[in-house]
Amino acid sequence: MAIDKDLLAIQEMRDLVARAKAAQLEFWHFSQDKVDRVVKAMADAGYAASERLGRMAHEDTGFGKPEDKKLKNEFATKWTYDSIKDLKTVGVVGFDTKKKIMEIAEPMGVVCALVPSTNPTSTVMFKILISVKGRNAVVASPHPRAANSTAEATRVLADAAEKAGAPQGLISCMSNVTIQATQELMKHREIDIILATGSTAMVRTAYSAGKPAYGVGSGNVPAFVERTANVPKAVADVLSGKLFDYGTLCSSESALVCDAPIRGKVVEECEKLKAYFCNVEEKEKLSRLMFSTRGEINPDVVGKPAPYIASKAGIDVAADTTVLIAELPAVGREHPLSREKLSPALSFYTEDGWRDACHRCIELLNFGGIGHTLVIHSSDEDIIMKFALEKPAYRILVNTQAALGAVGYTTGLDPSMTLGPGTMGGSIISDNITARHMIHIKRLAYETNPLNPPQKFGEVSPKKVAQPLMSKSVRSWIDEIDERIRLKAGNPAVGRPMPSKAQPSPAEASSVKKSVIYGTGLTE
Repeated sequence: MAIDKDLLAIQEMRDLVARAKAAQLEFWHFSQDKVDRVVKAMADAGYAASERLGRMAHEDTGFGKPEDKKLKNEFATKWTYDSIKDLKTVGVVGFDTKKKIMEIAEPMGVVCALVPSTNPTSTVMFKILISVKGRNAVVASPHPRAANSTAEATRVLADAAEKAGAPQGLISCMSNVTIQATQELMKHREIDIILATGSTAMVRTAYSAGKPAYGVGSGNVPAFVERTANVPKAVADVLSGKLFDYGTLCSSESALVCDAPIRGKVVEECEKLKAYFCNVEEKEKLSRLMFSTRGEINPDVVGKPAPYIASKAGIDVAADTTVLIAELPAVGREHPLSREKLSPALSFYTEDGWRDACHRCIELLNFGGIGHTLVIHSSDEDIIMKFALEKPAYRILVNTQAALGAVGYTTGLDPSMTLGPGTMGGSIISDNITARHMIHIKRLAYETNPLNPPQKFGEVSPKKVAQPLMSKSVRSWIDEIDERIRLKAGNPAVGRPMPSKAQPSPAEASSVKKSVIYGTGLTE
């Protein structure tokens, strides 16, 4: 009898979610020190396996370069860890003395992590790290083409987490992958949030699942080389960004927009770096190979080297060709190469002056990259600011490579493998998503504008009892609350049972009750 793959996959998914939910309820009560110990163990394990996982990702998909995938894995683990290690995600995380508002971190719950085939190991490790830092559980759904490498990356981190004390089942990955099972995962009643990285269609499906979701958008990143730019560096940045992992990052440069007075110099520098400019006939061949008549990208050319793509298109190029360049007169459906290409192929435009270049960049962003990223190479601060203020992209990079600059490798942006394009790009978020986006903040607000005058309650004056709140240093006061929560109260979330060993004694309960009535939050 034939096995129904969908039923098998759906049952596995349900089992993984049930275990994740149980583990997350236990992990909810972990202290900051215990959470940080787990996160560091995972980051160290992922970093140590970066080279092996990079090779696996390449073998699974045929996309990109193993050495660049190794770098992405290192970035997704060590760089991510370094950026979040000091972030407080447990207990009291802030107090505004003027407004008298205390901020308390709460986990989101169980995360559905959708993982793309272009970055199958780095993305899943990144999502696990930022999710677990917030005391969340993770169930990953890999792309079918990259199921083995994504599952192995998940296993590496899950094993390290459990050895460091995390509950079993906190981190898992589907091994039976079908579209229906992934859709059911996104809609599962115990899934609390979706982290969606992948195709536009997949992200739209995530947003229609009826769950909160962080989604990304396509790139189609314009790189404007303005007349005051350092041309050799600018061209080197653009081409190296296009070459990194053969263009599989959504932040990779997609189009070079050249200021007319420096066109000759830009072309010269491109050719020095072994880029090949296609003629009219070759551009047509390249378009037909890379895109369908409906504008869909051919997966067989994604993440492949330029000579391979040229050969498939029937174009004769040197074996050491780095990037295929197609000079185009316009942007739109009639010019398929003006789309995001996810390979070392680059469209090229010449515009006379920053205003015309501005319009061209906006056209490119609107044609598949709205809200994502734009890079400008210039030494004119006024023009740089005009681009920053007026362009429909939430990452405006200056004099750097776009591919690695947008993710925070060559810039000070938060290291991230999930880049929000904002509402312009159909997402609720415009940030580089990181651990601070994986927690909720609960606020304890004390009265600052009384409607009724204070009244005595028994023999205790609320005003006197509240005095320590303002006289103690905020830091020591917050630390004391954290310690009391850890030792006595467990997790006070509504609907979440506290462990029996954390229940206060009757005397303690009475003392805590009084402190709450009097508005201090502390027992005396």
